Amino acid sequence: MKNIKLFILGFATTFLTVSALSTSLFGQDSNATKNESRLEILAKYSKVLSVVEQYYVDDLTLNEMVSKSIEGLLSNLDAHSSYLKEKDFKDLQVQTEGAFGGLGITIGMKDGAVTVIAPMEGTPADKIGVKSGDIILKIDEKSTINMTLDEAVSLMRGEPKTPVTITVVRKGELKPLVFNIIRDIIKVDSVYSRIVDDENILYVRVTNFDKNVAEKTEEAFKKHKNIKGVILDIRNNPGGLLDQAVQLTDLFVDEGVIVSQKGRNKNDDKEYKAKKGVITSTSMVVLVNGGSASASEIVSGALQDAKRAIIVGEQTFGKGSVQAILPINDDHTEALRLTIARYYLPSGRTIQATGVVPDVIVHSAPVPHDENDFSVKEIDLKKHLQSELTKVENNQTTKSTANETKPLTKKDNITAEDLLKDLQLKSAVDIIKVLNITAKK
Repeated sequence: MKNIKLFILGFATTFLTVSALSTSLFGQDSNATKNESRLEILAKYSKVLSVVEQYYVDDLTLNEMVSKSIEGLLSNLDAHSSYLKEKDFKDLQVQTEGAFGGLGITIGMKDGAVTVIAPMEGTPADKIGVKSGDIILKIDEKSTINMTLDEAVSLMRGEPKTPVTITVVRKGELKPLVFNIIRDIIKVDSVYSRIVDDENILYVRVTNFDKNVAEKTEEAFKKHKNIKGVILDIRNNPGGLLDQAVQLTDLFVDEGVIVSQKGRNKNDDKEYKAKKGVITSTSMVVLVNGGSASASEIVSGALQDAKRAIIVGEQTFGKGSVQAILPINDDHTEALRLTIARYYLPSGRTIQATGVVPDVIVHSAPVPHDENDFSVKEIDLKKHLQSELTKVENNQTTKSTANETKPLTKKDNITAEDLLKDLQLKSAVDIIKVLNITAKK
């Protein structure tokens, strides 16, 4: 079975040639009953089409009936399999190129409802306040009940600068929330890095797994040498290219299996192993949440199994299956998106429906602190030892000057004020400091 392209976009997907289908289309059906041959079963289907064509209240062409039956079959298999008609197939191909007009959210089916897996950072949906876990009730005036994912995506995608309204239900909110959003070209920076002020800890944010993630992350390491720790932030990262998830993980481990996939067809079984190993000993924390899905779960789960990093945040989405894009005509204008395998972490566990559970559970919130602290300290006493305080201040000034490097601009730094706004990030910094202290003993 020839692979053309393998990727994960909130789901893992492979492009396969149409010839992969033809070899088995009319082969022996191992699931056929003893009393019914494959041809008899297909004859039953043909008879149903004939009855609908003859008696259904509206006039339907044979092509329309076949399309509807294919849609019904795929939608009843699982939440991620679907029939891609010509427009849907083109939209998917545009999406993998990394630029399209839309809102900037990745959606999935959860308990039969169209659910936001994660908003992409910096996109219209993210800026207006759409959150991971929001259940989409309506798109404009159309209800999402019984709507497929492809139909929902098609309604939300459109020409840039055009409006769309989505109505969502959010946990903790008494009433549905209505968001009026202006579509835009969705193309975000997949990787950016910062240094945490006064800590020499490298913060790397990966927003989605496009084709440049591993390369850009390695560039960040080359730019910032002799760091004391790494924070990999893959919160609200819905996925992307599978090979990039593997290559990113490979930067942090030097041996062992990163992820494996197993399907009904042995040709779909694969195992991806570490080969490179660039930064394998520096203290490391990975930040995740409910919007971390698929490729993000491969990275965090693999690093957790390898005991390479401490995972901090909230339980991830739980997307552990692989979908193949199977063209069904010679000109590749229509295709099936079909679940062909599950993927497994190095320990053999699956994350399907369970996700990755962090080593340290920290919920999203600001850091609790009192800006108006009126407690009395030694320095407030009238006759405190001022001379000793002066010695301490002089020592601190000398030390700071001695370690001073090239000044960083504001956008290069994560400041103390930034940390106070993000309890999960603050916890990551504190954990790295503890890891470094204990490593010296």
